[in-house]
Amino acid sequence: MPRRLSPLDAVLARAGDALVGRQREDAVAPRPTPDATDGALTAPQRHHAAGLMRVNHAGEVAAQALYQGQSLLARDPQVRRHLQQAGAEERDHLQWCAQRLAELGEAPSRLQPVWYGASFAMGAAAAMAGDRWSLGFVEETEKQVVQHLEGHLDRLPPADKRSRAIVAQMRADEARHGDEARAAGGTDLPLPVRMAMRGVARVMTRTAYWF
Repeated sequence: MPRRLSPLDAVLARAGDALVGRQREDAVAPRPTPDATDGALTAPQRHHAAGLMRVNHAGEVAAQALYQGQSLLARDPQVRRHLQQAGAEERDHLQWCAQRLAELGEAPSRLQPVWYGASFAMGAAAAMAGDRWSLGFVEETEKQVVQHLEGHLDRLPPADKRSRAIVAQMRADEARHGDEARAAGGTDLPLPVRMAMRGVARVMTRTAYWF
């Protein structure tokens, strides 16, 4: 059975739903965690894998906030539904990462409220710029996330098949979200914005690994 979200994760996952008048029960049922059987992991390997999965969990907290901020201020109802559906799939990712962290015996980032608040503000700002820019923000975010996840597949211990299966499925979902945002009318972001996004992501990933 999938592990239930922690109380804090549940609050983060549902916060924006209350703002847009939509509950999780209206979405598709949560998907089961990608299944795989671990090989033998040394203590340092487990610690390293947990650090990477903590980064991924923090990224999914940020994803919740981004999609919630964007859907709250989306102008076109169809764009809002698109963002909400993508956000529902990101909640699966949030649960998978939380479950894997528990299996590895470690906790999520203690800075979750910071990641959530900053990301919600970024999502709302993107939405205020207009739906095409907001969708372009989704596309660029997902491009960067795919690159980040590919890096984690290179760095995760080969024996950590559980984490690798989760990250691989997340990578496939994120790539699809980016493609769908482009097809829905997303436009390319200016280079300075893309570089700023990379800088913010770099700070989060380096910090969340340890805290």
